[in-house]
Amino acid sequence: MRLPVYLDAPSTTPVDPRVFEAMRPYFMERFGNASSRQHLYGADAADAVASAREKVAALIACEAEEIVFTSGGTEAVNLALRGFAAANRAKGDHIVTTATEHRSAMDSCRRLENEGFRMTYVAVGEDGLVSPSAIEAALTPATRLVSVLLANHETGVVQPGADIGKICQTRGIAYHVNAVQAAAVLSLDVDLLGCDLLSLSAHKMYGPKGIGALFVRRRERRARVAPLLEGGGHERGLHPGALPVPLAAGFGEAALIALNERAADSSRIAALRDRLWAALRGAIPGSFLNGSETSRLPGILNVSFEGVEAESLLLALRQEVAASSGSGCTSDSPEPSYILLAMGLPAMRLPSSVRFGIGRFTSDNEVDFAAGSVARAVADLRKRSPLA
Repeated sequence: MRLPVYLDAPSTTPVDPRVFEAMRPYFMERFGNASSRQHLYGADAADAVASAREKVAALIACEAEEIVFTSGGTEAVNLALRGFAAANRAKGDHIVTTATEHRSAMDSCRRLENEGFRMTYVAVGEDGLVSPSAIEAALTPATRLVSVLLANHETGVVQPGADIGKICQTRGIAYHVNAVQAAAVLSLDVDLLGCDLLSLSAHKMYGPKGIGALFVRRRERRARVAPLLEGGGHERGLHPGALPVPLAAGFGEAALIALNERAADSSRIAALRDRLWAALRGAIPGSFLNGSETSRLPGILNVSFEGVEAESLLLALRQEVAASSGSGCTSDSPEPSYILLAMGLPAMRLPSSVRFGIGRFTSDNEVDFAAGSVARAVADLRKRSPLA
């Protein structure tokens, strides 16, 4: 067993060996630019990108031409929010989202507010769930976009995405779904979700870092999006620059594997999550689960340990268990998680929250070892606490 045990899959997943092998040829032997179709090297690269696009499209049940490759999930979210807002401002300036979105969405929304757009951040309950009726109540005649994080990166809470989509369709309002955390383990269908835009990231689903995708609906109701950068007509003019062919090939392979294996992965990972939670709860009095007990991802477990600071616990576990106190994008901030704050958790639980993330390659032995390590560390920290 490799130490420290890796339990931070929501931050990033290791590249699946099958994905790495799919990428390998495009770094050296098959190095062409996919935009240089005039010769065989470029044509070969273009074929690889086309194949990858089809595989990513199959993962979310859309058409290949509706997939726009980006540099990652953050760009995809920015393109969905800021790009859509710029292209549709004349039709309305109001956007609705939730108070527990990923930082990429929250920062995009703040920027749009500075540019004169009006935002509504709909509250969630203590379980982290947003009510579709609360989303509907926030809509106005000027609302042009609703954006929802389908599966939360800190708590694993899964929102009622399809119910929100039905509301948006009825009102003729565009709908963006951030599915970055969901794609590896949840079945996704853009028509069932009723969305017009959907964000993905390869490195959250055992693919390479540095590439993501945005679904931009072209059928029935066409979604209009303006580019964030200039520099050529690549990716329907929405993502300029030469595509990283090796990363695209890896993304495509990761999507294909997820499509074929996510049901089995999800079941096994959920069993490991429940095993970990049962062990922690049984060994550590004063353990609290944060977020919905039922509507959540299989691999994320967010727990508060009474009387223990998360940062001290993670430091104590550094050689044995790799977990986190929140998302990677906010790990440098000393402030309590804005997501847990928005859920209205008791103040005592905020600084003691730890996120454990289980993935495709996590084993039973690793979960058992981690549970024992956490229990010992918590007990030791409580003994040394001046409040004990």
